[in-house]
This record gives sequence, structure tokens and C-alpha cells, in this order.
Amino acid sequence: MDTDTGVHTGSGRDSSEVVVIGGGVVGLTTAVVLAERGRRVRLWTRDPVERTTSAVAGALWWPYRIHPVALAHAWALHSLGVYEELALRPERTGVRMVAGVLGETARDEVDAWAAARLPGLRAATAEEYGGSGLWARLPLIDMSTHLPWLRRRLEAAGGVVQERTVADLAEAGAEAPVVVNCTGLGARELVPDASVRPVRGQLVVVENPGIRTWLVSTDPSSGETAYLFPQPGRLVLGGTAEEDAWSAEPDPATAAAIIRRCAALRPEVAGARVLEHRVGLRPAREAVRLERVPLAGGRVLIHNYGHGGAGVTVAWGCAREAARLVEG
Repeated sequence: MDTDTGVHTGSGRDSSEVVVIGGGVVGLTTAVVLAERGRRVRLWTRDPVERTTSAVAGALWWPYRIHPVALAHAWALHSLGVYEELALRPERTGVRMVAGVLGETARDEVDAWAAARLPGLRAATAEEYGGSGLWARLPLIDMSTHLPWLRRRLEAAGGVVQERTVADLAEAGAEAPVVVNCTGLGARELVPDASVRPVRGQLVVVENPGIRTWLVSTDPSSGETAYLFPQPGRLVLGGTAEEDAWSAEPDPATAAAIIRRCAALRPEVAGARVLEHRVGLRPAREAVRLERVPLAGGRVLIHNYGHGGAGVTVAWGCAREAARLVEG
């Protein structure tokens, strides 16, 4: 593993100290990468990691609602390699390689950046999907297992997780020479950055009637999306993408519409018992902010936020880039 030199700053603080703010998948993954490179990492999270926005995610590996596209693809491919390794221990990591259909997706959309990394990619058959789409085997992450696993991996590397609400980035800067801001939607007020906006996603979790493959489908006329993700012990149905919607309360009419759209694709879903309703606010931005900002006194602030609906997909790629920026 790479290690820091341990050089001390003029303020007398060990330059290996880092505070990562944000306990979602991006913050946790970034903290893990830094800790495993020899940094002394403290992760500050407002909520327990199991109650962050990331905990609500579906979470299929695929770059969704994230810009810039070229960089997102590169980050996603690096993350894909990590998830493929983690999928060798699904019961521990929560990562499985699962087959399914990307509806309304043409082969040439994928060939340009990912086809070489997706063995078995092919056109979906009529039995697999009623429209045109691609059959692929992709990482599907159970966040209820993956987030606690990331926390344990961080702690095993010497990192510390602290539940702490931050009102000002300077608060973290006073305690460590390097601060990494992974606050997602919270960056809107904390930075402040008014360009960060919520894209509301609502999900319905039901008993799985026996569905083993995932499916993502987009209605070409309405643009509405339906997806079904089989997770251990349950089936996750979605979804919505409501821009600038702040409500975290599930809407019964929206839930009914989600079930109706999913049942149109897989009729056995219609009678499945509902286990849970979920709402998450995706941290959208015109482009991911992943940059190094030098501060007074030799301190450094790294921004790593604005990943939209693809935080899980790009987490490891962005974490590697954030670590590079930390190292200067």
C-alpha cells in the first residue's frame, strides 16, 4: 500500500491527518482508500451510515444522471473492477454480479466505453424483455450490507467514524490539515453551492415472488422509468426522478404508480406484499465537483460531491482521484 511520508506542517499537525465529511457511500469509500494509503482518517457523518441517502439506493452499477459523462465512465470502470473482486464475497460485502436487462439501451451506447469490460453483453431476447434492450451482468449492491462493511473496513485500516454535524468547513479545517468534503446534497448549504439540487427518488420494497434478474425500463412516450432489483430477502421496485423535490415522505399515489409500472413488466409483482417505502434525494449537479482547493496555512480542501444518481457506480473511481488530490 502507498503510505504518506509523515512530514509535519508548519502548524505542528501531522500532515497524514484527514477529516472526511459525509458518511454516504462516496465518503466512506474515500475514507477507506485514504486510510489504506496510510492516512490517519476521521470520518464525520451527521447520520449513522445506515441512515444516509446511500442506504436508500437500489443499487445497480450503471452511470445514471451524472456529468461529465467521459469522466463518469472512467470512474465507473475503475469501480467496476473493485466490485467484481468484492462480488467474490457477497455475504460479507453485499456485492453480487447479477444478470438483467437494460431496456431502451442500444449496443452502440455501451460499445464506446464499456463493452470490452462486460463479457456476455448481448441484445435481450423477446422472452427476456418486450422491447429492445441489452442483457448484461452487472454489480448489484445490497447497501444494508455494503455500508456497514465499508465502515468496518475503514476501522480495520485505523480510521474512526464519528457522528457529528458540521456547520462550517472551517470547523474541520481547524482539526486536520486536509479536509475532504463528501457531503452530497449537504454541500448546498455547507460550501455553500446553490448548484447542488435534489432529484427525488421513491422506491417500494416488496416480498420477492421469485424474480432473480434485474430490469430497467423506460417508457419512450412518457419518459417514466420502472426498475426491479432483486436483493437478498426482498425485491426493490422503482422509481422516480423528481427534480428540485425536497420531500422525504413517501407518496402513496407515487408508490401505487411504481407498483403498477413494475407489474406491467413482471405481472407476479402485482400481488407481492409491501415491506417498506423509501425516499432518497439524489445530489445532482451540472458536473461532479472533484477538485483540490489550497487554503491558508498550508491546509487543503478536497471537494468530492455532486454525483447525482451514480454515487455507488463511481465511488471507487472518485475515491482514487480524491486520494490523488490529497497527495498533491
